[in-house]
Amino acid sequence: MEGNLIRVRNLERSYPLDAGQFFVLRRINLDVNEGDFVTIMGPSGAGKSTLLSILGMLDAGWKGEYFFADRAVHKLKPKERAELAKRNIGFVFQQYHLLNDLTVAENLDLPLSYRNIQSSERQSIVADALDKFQIVGKKDLYPTQLSGGQQQLVAVARAIVAKPKLILADEPAGSLHTTQGKEIMDLFKKLNEEGTTIIQVTHNENWAACGRRIIKLADGWIVDQ
Repeated sequence: MEGNLIRVRNLERSYPLDAGQFFVLRRINLDVNEGDFVTIMGPSGAGKSTLLSILGMLDAGWKGEYFFADRAVHKLKPKERAELAKRNIGFVFQQYHLLNDLTVAENLDLPLSYRNIQSSERQSIVADALDKFQIVGKKDLYPTQLSGGQQQLVAVARAIVAKPKLILADEPAGSLHTTQGKEIMDLFKKLNEEGTTIIQVTHNENWAACGRRIIKLADGWIVDQ
């Protein structure tokens, strides 16, 4: 284990209602060290995906303190936040979030374009990822031409292609067959052993057990960690 990568203090997320505020997250305090593999669990509506969105700097409407690699995210301007996220975080969404007007290869190249990597090297990294996920034959297809499982494989490949410090995964194996799901989890474990920090949300007890630590949410509160 290395140093502290994420430090969250008194994080709250709420939405206005006629009768006051509806809280999705309440007083969340969380520390994640570099090299951690954390699983977040809890019933639907517990606030799991909201917490992941905030950690991924996709949601800015929260209160509290959030430090990422010692940078105070709560004090950054939107553009600085976006830059910090692009350079350090890989995302696997439940709904894939692939860009439909880009081919599979172009989707994989996207995270690399945010880093100072030469074009020839980027092509070689993309080729390796296509090979690793056995989707070489799909490289010129568009996401809409792929099955759900194939889109999820591309989404995972895109999340890890630029070797981010942190991978955030929302039900990463949700739309995959058990075999494919196990492959993804084995890959996550290998990446984690190589030093990548991973935070995943899952309902699946088997996939949850791949993490080193489980955090349980209920009604927006951390009830166990």
